[in-house]
Amino acid sequence: MKALHEKVNIVPLIAKADCLVPGEIRKLKERIREEIDKFGIHVYQFPECDSDEDEDFKQQDRELKESAPFAVIGSNTVVEAKGQRVRGRLYPWGIVEVENQAHCDFVKLRNMLIRTHMHDLKDVTCDVHYENYRAHCIQQMTSKLTQDSRMESPIPILPLPTPDAETEKLIRMKDEELRRMQEMLQKMKQQMQDQ
Repeated sequence: MKALHEKVNIVPLIAKADCLVPGEIRKLKERIREEIDKFGIHVYQFPECDSDEDEDFKQQDRELKESAPFAVIGSNTVVEAKGQRVRGRLYPWGIVEVENQAHCDFVKLRNMLIRTHMHDLKDVTCDVHYENYRAHCIQQMTSKLTQDSRMESPIPILPLPTPDAETEKLIRMKDEELRRMQEMLQKMKQQMQDQ
């Protein structure tokens, strides 16, 4: 996670949640949250609800925030439970249903990824992660050019066109925008921790 957290949105999961009892899941979720904080890993931060949102949406958003990391069960097998065919796993003691919220958080995760937070995930990817990557690439290119110009080479190096004032201004504006977005993310994270 440390290698990826500045490059992509991370939504933490607990796989094979059917191997744990509810008490173990709660303890494991708390331990994972503590370790994420301890190691400074940036996971996807749910945006705050607007004050004009309806109570159902606010409740759903609270449940999503409390559910992370999501405890999920995967299965591509269809089994029969109570006269209905459902996706799940068949054990000697019973059936674990993938889409039963009493058994796992799969439905919450699916709703979060596909219905409620897809656009925000895409925006954060574009506005934060891609801009960080772009700024890093620009910084590497300029430092390489600086190093190359300091080194003497027996092969004549053709002068590269220097960036004009407009390009430098655009780079400074993008860097400033990136800094503001990172500050905003830190403030939102702090607000979530204060709540």
